[in-house]
Amino acid sequence: MLCVEQRVVDRSVLKLIRMWLKAPVVETPKGGKPQGKRSDKGTPQGGVISPLLSNLYLHHFDKYFHSGKGAANWANAKLVRYADDFVVMARYQTQKLSDFIESFIEGKMKLEINHEKTKVINLREEKSSLDFLGFTFRFDRDIHSRKKKYLNVFPSKKTMEREKEKLRLMTNKSFCFMPLPMLIMEVNRHLYGWKNYFNFGYPKKEFRMLNSFVRMRLTKHTQRRSQRPFQPPKGKTYYAHFKNLNLVYL
Repeated sequence: MLCVEQRVVDRSVLKLIRMWLKAPVVETPKGGKPQGKRSDKGTPQGGVISPLLSNLYLHHFDKYFHSGKGAANWANAKLVRYADDFVVMARYQTQKLSDFIESFIEGKMKLEINHEKTKVINLREEKSSLDFLGFTFRFDRDIHSRKKKYLNVFPSKKTMEREKEKLRLMTNKSFCFMPLPMLIMEVNRHLYGWKNYFNFGYPKKEFRMLNSFVRMRLTKHTQRRSQRPFQPPKGKTYYAHFKNLNLVYL
Protein backbone atom coordinates (compact mmCIF):
# COMPACT_ATOMS: atom_id res chain seq x y z
CA MET A 1 0.00 0.00 0.00
CA LEU A 2 2.95 2.35 0.51
CA CYS A 3 3.68 2.17 -3.21
CA VAL A 4 0.06 3.00 -3.98
CA GLU A 5 0.06 5.91 -1.54
CA GLN A 6 3.06 7.42 -3.37
CA ARG A 7 0.86 7.82 -6.45
CA VAL A 8 -2.69 8.04 -5.06
CA VAL A 9 -3.74 10.57 -2.40
CA ASP A 10 -7.50 10.16 -2.59
CA ARG A 11 -8.51 8.58 0.73
CA SER A 12 -11.71 7.06 -0.63
CA VAL A 13 -9.74 5.25 -3.35
CA LEU A 14 -7.15 4.00 -0.86
CA LYS A 15 -9.93 2.77 1.43
CA LEU A 16 -11.54 0.93 -1.48
CA ILE A 17 -8.24 -0.79 -2.35
CA ARG A 18 -7.72 -1.86 1.28
CA MET A 19 -11.23 -3.33 1.35
CA TRP A 20 -10.49 -5.12 -1.89
CA LEU A 21 -7.34 -6.65 -0.42
CA LYS A 22 -9.16 -7.83 2.71
CA ALA A 23 -12.14 -9.29 0.85
CA PRO A 24 -12.44 -13.09 1.28
CA VAL A 25 -11.78 -15.46 -1.59
CA VAL A 26 -14.41 -18.14 -2.14
CA GLU A 27 -13.01 -21.58 -2.96
CA THR A 28 -14.97 -24.77 -3.60
CA PRO A 29 -13.10 -27.99 -2.77
CA LYS A 30 -13.93 -31.14 -4.70
CA GLY A 31 -17.18 -32.57 -3.40
CA GLY A 32 -17.45 -29.87 -0.77
CA LYS A 33 -19.24 -26.60 -0.14
CA PRO A 34 -17.92 -23.14 -1.08
CA GLN A 35 -15.73 -21.69 1.65
CA GLY A 36 -14.49 -18.15 2.14
CA LYS A 37 -10.83 -17.52 3.03
CA ARG A 38 -9.09 -14.29 3.93
CA SER A 39 -5.46 -13.72 2.99
CA ASP A 40 -3.08 -12.19 5.50
CA LYS A 41 -0.86 -10.73 2.79
CA GLY A 42 -0.72 -10.19 -0.95
CA THR A 43 -3.53 -10.16 -3.47
CA PRO A 44 -5.71 -13.08 -4.58
CA GLN A 45 -4.32 -15.02 -7.54
CA GLY A 46 -6.32 -14.06 -10.62
CA GLY A 47 -7.76 -10.99 -8.91
CA VAL A 48 -8.69 -8.08 -11.16
CA ILE A 49 -6.53 -5.64 -9.21
CA SER A 50 -3.51 -7.97 -8.89
CA PRO A 51 -1.76 -6.99 -12.18
CA LEU A 52 -2.11 -3.28 -11.38
CA LEU A 53 -0.68 -3.62 -7.87
CA SER A 54 2.13 -5.90 -9.05
CA ASN A 55 3.11 -3.31 -11.66
CA LEU A 56 3.20 -0.60 -9.01
CA TYR A 57 5.28 -2.69 -6.63
CA LEU A 58 7.67 -4.29 -9.12
CA HIS A 59 8.32 -0.89 -10.71
CA HIS A 60 10.95 -0.50 -7.99
CA PHE A 61 12.65 -3.65 -9.26
CA ASP A 62 12.72 -2.15 -12.77
CA LYS A 63 14.31 1.05 -11.46
CA TYR A 64 16.93 -0.80 -9.41
CA PHE A 65 17.71 -3.15 -12.32
CA HIS A 66 18.46 -0.17 -14.60
CA SER A 67 20.24 1.94 -11.96
CA GLY A 68 24.00 2.41 -11.71
CA LYS A 69 24.23 -0.60 -9.40
CA GLY A 70 21.86 -2.70 -11.47
CA ALA A 71 22.48 -5.63 -13.78
CA ALA A 72 21.64 -3.54 -16.82
CA ASN A 73 24.84 -1.59 -16.11
CA TRP A 74 27.41 -4.20 -15.04
CA ALA A 75 26.02 -7.25 -16.92
CA ASN A 76 24.57 -5.45 -19.97
CA ALA A 77 21.35 -7.38 -19.24
CA LYS A 78 17.91 -6.61 -20.62
CA LEU A 79 14.74 -6.92 -18.54
CA VAL A 80 11.33 -7.64 -20.10
CA ARG A 81 8.50 -7.71 -17.55
CA TYR A 82 4.72 -8.04 -17.75
CA ALA A 83 3.01 -7.84 -14.33
CA ASP A 84 4.80 -10.50 -12.24
CA ASP A 85 6.30 -12.44 -15.18
CA PHE A 86 9.70 -11.34 -16.45
CA VAL A 87 12.62 -12.49 -18.57
CA VAL A 88 16.22 -11.37 -18.10
CA MET A 89 18.36 -11.57 -21.23
CA ALA A 90 22.14 -11.51 -21.02
CA ARG A 91 25.02 -12.89 -23.03
CA TYR A 92 26.42 -14.56 -19.90
CA GLN A 93 24.02 -15.91 -17.26
CA THR A 94 26.29 -15.88 -14.19
CA GLN A 95 25.64 -16.76 -10.55
CA LYS A 96 26.18 -13.08 -9.71
CA LEU A 97 23.24 -12.14 -11.92
CA SER A 98 20.97 -14.78 -10.34
CA ASP A 99 21.98 -13.69 -6.83
CA PHE A 100 21.31 -10.05 -7.74
CA ILE A 101 17.74 -10.84 -8.80
CA GLU A 102 16.95 -13.17 -5.89
CA SER A 103 18.47 -10.92 -3.22
CA PHE A 104 16.41 -7.92 -4.31
CA ILE A 105 13.07 -9.65 -4.97
CA GLU A 106 13.12 -12.11 -2.07
CA GLY A 107 15.34 -10.12 0.29
CA LYS A 108 14.31 -6.49 -0.05
CA MET A 109 10.85 -6.84 -1.60
CA LYS A 110 9.85 -9.90 0.51
CA LEU A 111 8.38 -11.71 -2.49
CA GLU A 112 8.73 -15.39 -3.37
CA ILE A 113 10.18 -16.50 -6.69
CA ASN A 114 8.63 -19.62 -8.19
CA HIS A 115 11.84 -21.62 -8.59
CA GLU A 116 10.03 -24.47 -10.35
CA LYS A 117 9.20 -22.17 -13.25
CA THR A 118 12.51 -20.30 -13.12
CA LYS A 119 15.25 -21.62 -15.39
CA VAL A 120 18.20 -20.53 -17.50
CA ILE A 121 17.80 -21.14 -21.23
CA ASN A 122 20.42 -20.87 -23.95
CA LEU A 123 18.45 -20.38 -27.17
CA ARG A 124 21.55 -21.15 -29.22
CA GLU A 125 21.44 -24.75 -28.03
CA GLU A 126 19.67 -27.33 -30.19
CA LYS A 127 15.92 -27.74 -29.53
CA SER A 128 15.88 -25.13 -26.75
CA SER A 129 12.95 -22.71 -26.61
CA LEU A 130 11.40 -20.06 -24.39
CA ASP A 131 7.68 -19.67 -23.66
CA PHE A 132 6.64 -16.18 -22.58
CA LEU A 133 3.27 -14.39 -22.67
CA GLY A 134 1.72 -17.08 -24.85
CA PHE A 135 4.52 -17.15 -27.44
CA THR A 136 7.31 -19.65 -28.09
CA PHE A 137 10.72 -18.24 -29.04
CA ARG A 138 13.06 -20.65 -30.80
CA PHE A 139 15.93 -20.57 -33.29
CA ASP A 140 15.04 -22.66 -36.37
CA ARG A 141 16.71 -23.47 -39.64
CA ASP A 142 16.39 -20.91 -42.38
CA ILE A 143 13.39 -21.62 -44.60
CA HIS A 144 15.50 -20.90 -47.70
CA SER A 145 18.13 -23.52 -46.69
CA ARG A 146 20.78 -20.92 -45.96
CA LYS A 147 23.48 -21.68 -43.40
CA LYS A 148 21.98 -19.59 -40.66
CA LYS A 149 19.09 -19.75 -38.24
CA TYR A 150 16.33 -17.26 -37.58
CA LEU A 151 14.40 -16.49 -34.40
CA ASN A 152 11.04 -18.15 -34.86
CA VAL A 153 8.16 -16.66 -32.86
CA PHE A 154 4.77 -18.37 -32.81
CA PRO A 155 1.89 -19.20 -30.40
CA SER A 156 2.94 -21.79 -27.82
CA LYS A 157 1.42 -25.27 -27.44
CA LYS A 158 -0.37 -24.26 -24.23
CA THR A 159 -1.81 -21.24 -26.00
CA MET A 160 -3.12 -23.41 -28.84
CA GLU A 161 -4.69 -25.89 -26.40
CA ARG A 162 -6.39 -23.09 -24.47
CA GLU A 163 -7.70 -21.57 -27.69
CA LYS A 164 -9.07 -24.90 -28.90
CA GLU A 165 -10.78 -25.45 -25.56
CA LYS A 166 -12.35 -22.00 -25.79
CA LEU A 167 -13.62 -22.76 -29.31
CA ARG A 168 -15.01 -26.10 -28.12
CA LEU A 169 -17.03 -24.27 -25.47
CA MET A 170 -18.29 -21.74 -28.01
CA THR A 171 -19.51 -24.47 -30.38
CA ASN A 172 -20.80 -27.15 -28.00
CA LYS A 173 -24.34 -28.50 -27.97
CA SER A 174 -25.57 -25.91 -25.49
CA PHE A 175 -25.51 -23.32 -28.32
CA CYS A 176 -27.72 -25.30 -30.71
CA PHE A 177 -30.53 -22.80 -30.03
CA MET A 178 -28.49 -19.96 -31.57
CA PRO A 179 -28.92 -19.28 -35.31
CA LEU A 180 -25.81 -20.31 -37.21
CA PRO A 181 -25.02 -16.80 -38.61
CA MET A 182 -25.17 -15.39 -35.08
CA LEU A 183 -22.93 -18.15 -33.72
CA ILE A 184 -20.39 -17.53 -36.49
CA MET A 185 -20.50 -13.82 -35.68
CA GLU A 186 -19.59 -14.61 -32.04
CA VAL A 187 -16.77 -16.92 -33.17
CA ASN A 188 -15.50 -14.22 -35.53
CA ARG A 189 -15.41 -11.64 -32.75
CA HIS A 190 -13.33 -13.98 -30.63
CA LEU A 191 -10.97 -14.92 -33.49
CA TYR A 192 -10.38 -11.26 -34.38
CA GLY A 193 -9.23 -10.53 -30.82
CA TRP A 194 -7.03 -13.64 -30.71
CA LYS A 195 -5.47 -12.79 -34.07
CA ASN A 196 -4.74 -9.18 -33.09
CA TYR A 197 -2.60 -10.40 -30.18
CA PHE A 198 -0.83 -13.34 -31.87
CA ASN A 199 -0.34 -11.76 -35.31
CA PHE A 200 3.37 -11.35 -34.55
CA GLY A 201 6.32 -13.33 -35.75
CA TYR A 202 5.51 -16.37 -37.90
CA PRO A 203 2.10 -17.75 -36.81
CA LYS A 204 0.98 -18.99 -40.28
CA LYS A 205 1.16 -22.69 -39.35
CA GLU A 206 -0.83 -22.20 -36.13
CA PHE A 207 -3.39 -20.01 -37.92
CA ARG A 208 -3.99 -22.75 -40.48
CA MET A 209 -4.41 -25.33 -37.71
CA LEU A 210 -7.06 -23.16 -36.06
CA ASN A 211 -8.85 -22.60 -39.36
CA SER A 212 -9.17 -26.36 -39.82
CA PHE A 213 -10.21 -26.81 -36.21
CA VAL A 214 -12.96 -24.17 -36.43
CA ARG A 215 -14.36 -25.68 -39.63
CA MET A 216 -14.37 -29.14 -38.04
CA ARG A 217 -16.16 -27.84 -34.92
CA LEU A 218 -18.76 -25.95 -36.95
CA THR A 219 -19.35 -28.96 -39.17
CA LYS A 220 -20.06 -31.14 -36.13
CA HIS A 221 -22.17 -28.39 -34.64
CA THR A 222 -24.40 -28.09 -37.71
CA GLN A 223 -24.85 -31.87 -37.93
CA ARG A 224 -26.25 -32.16 -34.42
CA ARG A 225 -28.57 -29.16 -34.50
CA SER A 226 -31.52 -31.31 -35.59
CA GLN A 227 -32.52 -34.95 -35.97
CA ARG A 228 -31.91 -34.78 -39.71
CA PRO A 229 -28.16 -34.35 -40.45
CA PHE A 230 -27.36 -30.98 -42.00
CA GLN A 231 -26.04 -30.85 -45.56
CA PRO A 232 -24.58 -27.74 -47.22
CA PRO A 233 -26.35 -26.39 -50.31
CA LYS A 234 -26.02 -28.58 -53.38
CA GLY A 235 -22.72 -28.10 -55.18
CA LYS A 236 -21.06 -26.38 -52.19
CA THR A 237 -18.57 -27.64 -49.64
CA TYR A 238 -18.66 -26.87 -45.94
CA TYR A 239 -15.71 -24.54 -46.55
CA ALA A 240 -17.65 -22.52 -49.13
CA HIS A 241 -20.83 -22.60 -47.04
CA PHE A 242 -19.10 -21.21 -43.93
CA LYS A 243 -17.27 -18.65 -46.07
CA ASN A 244 -20.62 -17.42 -47.43
CA LEU A 245 -21.69 -16.99 -43.80
CA ASN A 246 -18.64 -14.70 -43.35
CA LEU A 247 -16.58 -17.04 -41.17
CA VAL A 248 -13.17 -15.49 -40.45
CA TYR A 249 -10.14 -17.36 -41.79
CA LEU A 250 -6.89 -16.44 -40.10
